[in-house]
Amino acid sequence: MTAHLQQITVHYSFPVVFTRHLFSPRNLALRKALTRDAPPRPARCLVLLDRGVQQAFPDLPRHIRAYFAAHAKHLHLARAPLILSGGEAIKQTTRPIQRILAALHRANICRHSYCIAIGGGAFLDAAGFAAALFHRGVRHIRIPTTALAQCDSGVGVKNAINYKNAKNLLGAFAPPWAVLNDAAFLDNLPQPLLLDGIAEAVKVAAIKDARFFRAIERAAPQIRRRNLPVIRRTLKRCAQLHMQHIATSGDPFEHGAARPLDYGHWSAHKLETLSRHRLSHGHAVAIGISLDALYAARTGHLPLADAHRLIQTLRTCGLPIWDPALTRKNKRGQLAIFDGLEDFRAHLGGELTLTLPAPLGARVEIHHVNRPLMKTCLDELCTLANRP
Repeated sequence: MTAHLQQITVHYSFPVVFTRHLFSPRNLALRKALTRDAPPRPARCLVLLDRGVQQAFPDLPRHIRAYFAAHAKHLHLARAPLILSGGEAIKQTTRPIQRILAALHRANICRHSYCIAIGGGAFLDAAGFAAALFHRGVRHIRIPTTALAQCDSGVGVKNAINYKNAKNLLGAFAPPWAVLNDAAFLDNLPQPLLLDGIAEAVKVAAIKDARFFRAIERAAPQIRRRNLPVIRRTLKRCAQLHMQHIATSGDPFEHGAARPLDYGHWSAHKLETLSRHRLSHGHAVAIGISLDALYAARTGHLPLADAHRLIQTLRTCGLPIWDPALTRKNKRGQLAIFDGLEDFRAHLGGELTLTLPAPLGARVEIHHVNRPLMKTCLDELCTLANRP
């Protein structure tokens, strides 16, 4: 037998731009992103637009066409923006993926063309997955329009849809060509959608940056009162920490068993399913990290006072720490939320690995959950949620 070790080194780099009024003809951020490899001809683009964004900004398709017209020497819009329904529904079946693939084909998008997606995190997930499939991967531009997408999923390298009732079961690791965060999209965003991003910021701060956590803690009353400059600063710092983790963790494509940025997600993902997606991802994460903070305290990894600080910070911002779906039972008469542990282990592959804050600003990984103790933490969380 002869064995040869094949070694391939692949380098990825892409700009993450924080700007405002991206489609103003005077704003060159999009043009620079599309022409950064100095193409010999105008960059051919298909634009996918989240219907919810189009309804909130009805003039956006016109602004997009005007932008491409103003920069026609460098950019070419293959067709009018294709409008698709976004939200979690776009990830529930493969039909939206098939529509996107058909549109990419009709628009003659090649590996030197661009698929530009404008929308929330779920919309970007689906669009990115389709772009990763087409021609084995075409250049994909993400323009996140929600707080959660601008500070979390939009700046990452993952794309996925749900399958067989399992979140993100079908997907691909495909870094975008560029990420363009337009702060103007946040101006009219409903407060619950802004708070989705804040939940992610608290999550990241709790395991990576104690100073950032203290800043959120102090700013919580202003966040609740919708102080947009404070919220934008918080989301930007969260995005930077996500980018830093992906770049320096040594495991950007998650081949290992640990996923620190999924702190609180074993229960959050299950809660989304149990609530039939009544709970948004960010709100479910707020509950999940609250529960795991209490468990970290009860297992000696985190001072109980700090667990309560984290929970109080979420509450002060206006986020939930409890939902009735936590009490639902499965067919065996047991708490269905605990099925999330096995779902999470299966998603990771290998042994169960959960990340806990230990202490705030740092983290520890555990591989076993004491379910009676976690049930005690659930009861304690319910009690805290019912206090004024």
